[in-house]
Amino acid sequence: MKRTARTVIPLAACTVSAALLLTGCGDGAKGASAAGGKVKVGLITKTDTNPFFVKMKEGAERAAKTEGAELSTAAGKFDGDNEGQVTAIENMVAAGVKGILITPNDSKAIVPAIENARKKGVLVIALDSPTDPQDAADALFATDNLKAGELIGQYARAAMRGKQGKIATLDLAPGVAVGQLRHDGFLKGFGIKKGDPSVVCSQDTGGDQSKGQTAMENCLQKAPGINVVYTINEPAALGAYTALKARGREKDVLIVSVDGGCTGTEAVKSGRIAATSQQYPLVMAAKGVEAVAAYAKDGKKVSGYVDTGVRLITDKPVTGVSGAKDTAYGLENCWG
Repeated sequence: MKRTARTVIPLAACTVSAALLLTGCGDGAKGASAAGGKVKVGLITKTDTNPFFVKMKEGAERAAKTEGAELSTAAGKFDGDNEGQVTAIENMVAAGVKGILITPNDSKAIVPAIENARKKGVLVIALDSPTDPQDAADALFATDNLKAGELIGQYARAAMRGKQGKIATLDLAPGVAVGQLRHDGFLKGFGIKKGDPSVVCSQDTGGDQSKGQTAMENCLQKAPGINVVYTINEPAALGAYTALKARGREKDVLIVSVDGGCTGTEAVKSGRIAATSQQYPLVMAAKGVEAVAAYAKDGKKVSGYVDTGVRLITDKPVTGVSGAKDTAYGLENCWG
């Protein structure tokens, strides 16, 4: 992974939450940046371990190097760590960043911290997940998560070839916009509405593989006849596959998902997942850094929603769903 040039600050110069990994902070970083004339950009991800966010950081680093910017990064200790992200915003504002890119752990709870940063002239761009309300940030650079869900919903409906669906939805967590959008998109693509009786089980997984397995086991106990499984992401999908295989059901249950990570795309290639909607975290972060650099040059803030793309990946195309790509394409463009 390429590294951008950055000022190394002694640990004593930084006030950092134990929940965070933060590079380049405090007055020392601000002074060094001013002396070097580099635009300072902050990237705050939900965690620093998920391959999606690792790729996002890589995209930001590459773009920062190209733009001659100085990148500071921070991450929550766990998915849902809003307090850690608030601390990161405060530290980065104090360090003199021109813009902050953030994937919100809590779309609503993060808003006051973002508003405070914007009042101080900092450009704030949400990546991947919108704030609630969306216009709490200056802009959103993200996959169209509703479309991502809709694509796999359309695929699942076509792949069932008229057979009645008995659906399990393995979702993310309450209050997380990206999870709700994907879920709603799936329902729309499958041609059903909230409360439809064809959805026989819904469980939250936090996007975690082991929790996905437990959720699938619970759903199979509740509704043994499940034949379609929608999952918030591919780790949850692989957990579902493990549970289904233990019951001898892996061959007759259709699993569809969202993300397009390399492990997930390999699972599509091997047939464990039928299809996934691939998104592009590197593009999100790179465009975000470019927007902050442009703001530093001309004072114009990007605004609104910027679609960073989504593509259906499958080796088993179905009639009625156009634009799908095979796993060869998916593996060329995956992350993780």
